[in-house]
Amino acid sequence: MVIKKGDTVKIISGKDKGKIAKVILVLPKDDKIVVEGVNMRKKHTKPRKQGQKGQVVQISMPIHASNAMVVCSGCGKTTRISSKTIGTKKVRVCKKCGAEL
Repeated sequence: MVIKKGDTVKIISGKDKGKIAKVILVLPKDDKIVVEGVNMRKKHTKPRKQGQKGQVVQISMPIHASNAMVVCSGCGKTTRISSKTIGTKKVRVCKKCGAEL
């Protein structure tokens, strides 16, 4: 999986198309990512303590990784990612400007 936790991504399809946000969680087994403020759902929670009220909480749900593209920190554009070996270390590189991600 090319997208990592902490990457800035742009949503390229779906109801949140065009939003730019940070990746909170990566689920490589399902090929999904959770992006902050994207694919929000309302969840009704029960009161946990006596005297506490139940409430409706909005949480971000996972989206498929193919619906997001990484935004390069160097050029600021959406890009695909390639990998390069520098010495013995393997790094992710922007296809457009060649900057390290």
